[in-house]
Amino acid sequence: MARHKPLPLYRNIGIIAHIDAGKTTTTERVLYYTGKKHQIVDVHDTKDGKGSTTTDYLEQERKRGITIQSAAVSTEWKGHQINVIDTPGHVDFTIEVNRSLRVLDGAVVVFDGVAGVEPQTETNWRLADQYNVPRLCYVNKMDRIGANFAHCVKGIRERLGANALLCQVPLGSHDEFIGMADLVAGVGYIWQGDDKDSPWETVPLDQIATHPKAQFSAVADREWVANLPKLRDETIERALEMDDVAFDKLLHAGDVETFVNSSDFSLDLLKRCVRKGCVSGKLVPVFCGSSYRNKGVQQLLDAVIDYMPYPGENGGIALVDEDGHVTGEQGVVDEAPARVLAFKVINDQFGTLTFCRIYSGVIKKGDTLLNVTRGKKERVGRIVEVQANATKEIDEVRAGDICAFVSLKETETGDSLTDPAHPVLLERMRFPDPVISVSVEPKNRNDIDKLSTALYKMAKADPSLKLEVDKETGETVLKGMGELHLEITIDRMRTELGVEASMGKPRVSFREAFGKTVEHTYTHKKQSGGSGQFAEVKIIFEPGEPGSGVVFSDEVVGGRVPREYIPAVEHAVMVESREGQIAGYEVLDFKARLVDGKYHDVDSSALAFEIAARACFREAQKLSNPKLLEPVMKLEVVTEADYLGDVIGDINRRRGSISDQGQRGTNAFVQGFVPLAEMFGYINFLRSATSGRGTFTMEFDHYEEVPASMVAKLMEKEGSK
Repeated sequence: MARHKPLPLYRNIGIIAHIDAGKTTTTERVLYYTGKKHQIVDVHDTKDGKGSTTTDYLEQERKRGITIQSAAVSTEWKGHQINVIDTPGHVDFTIEVNRSLRVLDGAVVVFDGVAGVEPQTETNWRLADQYNVPRLCYVNKMDRIGANFAHCVKGIRERLGANALLCQVPLGSHDEFIGMADLVAGVGYIWQGDDKDSPWETVPLDQIATHPKAQFSAVADREWVANLPKLRDETIERALEMDDVAFDKLLHAGDVETFVNSSDFSLDLLKRCVRKGCVSGKLVPVFCGSSYRNKGVQQLLDAVIDYMPYPGENGGIALVDEDGHVTGEQGVVDEAPARVLAFKVINDQFGTLTFCRIYSGVIKKGDTLLNVTRGKKERVGRIVEVQANATKEIDEVRAGDICAFVSLKETETGDSLTDPAHPVLLERMRFPDPVISVSVEPKNRNDIDKLSTALYKMAKADPSLKLEVDKETGETVLKGMGELHLEITIDRMRTELGVEASMGKPRVSFREAFGKTVEHTYTHKKQSGGSGQFAEVKIIFEPGEPGSGVVFSDEVVGGRVPREYIPAVEHAVMVESREGQIAGYEVLDFKARLVDGKYHDVDSSALAFEIAARACFREAQKLSNPKLLEPVMKLEVVTEADYLGDVIGDINRRRGSISDQGQRGTNAFVQGFVPLAEMFGYINFLRSATSGRGTFTMEFDHYEEVPASMVAKLMEKEGSK
């Protein structure tokens, strides 16, 4: 069966932003204006549980009014198919943004017009940089009190380091926001009202200043209108720089106005230049609007068509070897072996949905694929197109598509699925380590097995969750990215898998490190009749730089330790580093240099050398004056200026440090670093201290040594939980 639409008519985009910037509201308007749905549901109308937006369909999302898991929807606009993924804005669910960006071709970054660039925006922007995803910016909520487009653009340029290109500027703000001026097309769009079907008037740029609706009371709004000709010239000049031929013609013309009035200039040429800059990542086009007031979403859709890349336009996906080294690239083409990346797994009572991005080839129902990551074959029984929580069966998928395979048994997030005759590994995703843990037990003792199965399914679906069993207490321990992350995981097991569980108090994931360089020799001897055991190792343990990991170095000369026993020594060091000698936490960032040893022709074995190396590690770490490390979080609090003193005083009491403070819109903000151990229940303090007006975001930043005077106190607190 031939392709329905040529590849250039596809767009795979994600909508990303800080919490409450308006991603889900924007997605709702996109679905309405593209004819995918005929009624708009607003986020603040879902908390009674009676309705839901298309993409926030989970019970937990409706109750809290936030997005928890990314949801995919497909729609059409002007003959193009647009696959949209609405992602969460809360820092605890950054994993959802991570895996979505990995498979998307472009991203729309939504900003709150009042707050501007916020902490999670920065995190998401770094992820987009990491995966080389072209993006455009949409400054939303221009109808809010305090909306400041200039402040937002300044943040995009300075805090995000983006080469922002103004394609639109707002006409008015707050209750005078009437539309926007399109600097590319050279016209203004002025809406007749706020209704979802309200028409707009298209006004030439040079007539906006005299338009009766554009007589604004705010000085800043009047300045935008007065500067429109100059702003358009700047936009045209910077866009034409992306194309050498076009820029040469501009230089030959002498100035922008002369060039625009010449036969060499056309709107298509200008759009091609903006597109070239956007796809290459050299430019980030900026748009504005108010999704809630139904202004600007249609123009944003036009921008997605005009400037976002189609699948493969910005390159394919890297092929790697087992060590992660790049060996080549797979372009997005039908005429190639099937190559697929599984980027998300959802489990519910009806089975498993594995979301996949097809990079090459054609896959039909009944085909068999090889999971190269796990060395297992998977049969594709059913293929579905996903519309949030609804599915539609399809017979085949092709390069560039995003779909879901039903009931794959072995495949997990990040796995590579390929044609069995042409196995290759696709570049994997990188996931953050969890920083907080809780004990989990079933509410009903008869549900122990059901709980284990449910926890396994949740961890398989979310790679930022980790499951462990505490060796001392036998408790099941669930690790995640934050209190909200773990709380919602437990709640979703109840609603999706029918398993009720109780959650213990949160615990911090501490780490340990060597305090100083130690050279240690350990001899293992055992003789009890017959052949005995003998091994001696001399290892130098050196503390490494933060983030350097565990490094093993074989520096034995003269065959003092036979080659066949070296891997056993390395394995022993790696395994033993998972439990340190202070409190049993993982030991980070050190180098183990095996420099000498002894062996016996008869009594030595790989087991003997492993035992010796384990004991050597344990004794050496004790001798090194080991350090306890704790996760330190990057914190930002936004509140009214009146409460700032109390917030800063509290951060200092929590062993925190202030890195920045200032004004953002009508509110004040303070940024700093605080140990996670001091932050449990922080929301209760903040609500009390700010009369419920303060908000905060927190994300893991680095590990830091616990002051010696605090070690015993923290360990006592952890032990009592």
